[in-house]
Amino acid sequence: MATGTLVTVEEYLSTSYRPDCDYVDGHLVERNFGEWSHGELQVGLGSYLMSIRKSLGFYVGFEQRVQIAATRFRVPDICVVLGSRPTTPILHEPPFLCIEILSTEDRASKVLKRIGDYLNFGVQYVWVIDPKTREGTVYSSSGGWEAKDGVLTTRNPEIAVSLTDIYRSLE
Repeated sequence: MATGTLVTVEEYLSTSYRPDCDYVDGHLVERNFGEWSHGELQVGLGSYLMSIRKSLGFYVGFEQRVQIAATRFRVPDICVVLGSRPTTPILHEPPFLCIEILSTEDRASKVLKRIGDYLNFGVQYVWVIDPKTREGTVYSSSGGWEAKDGVLTTRNPEIAVSLTDIYRSLE
């Protein structure tokens, strides 16, 4: 939910929010999370990505601010950056992959705006995972598709994550 008071970019960047908020054209936008299923999946998926990162040449960020436009910042649950380790506190270049884990309060219209922001910025892949149904959807510039086999994928590099295996590791 956006606040009624406009906040400058400078104020947003110099303030710590708990939890961190997105910043969209002068408005703070709360991110929905804090549920056990959300946090558990974030840890499980993040741990798996951390275990394969060196072999595929990427870095993993958790709740990392990404500046997608002059007055727009998003904070994905997890992001993957190819190449060298980021050296700035905020990402100004598109991550390769942004991962959003849904919470009970998330609404489709707001999630679709986030996905659009990421893809318009140049993020190559966006994964959206619903912990309640244990299903995921992959988005890229060529569209979106449900991971019917439960495997979320990217290409160049090829990352394949089985949601079944992630959930099994959490049991």
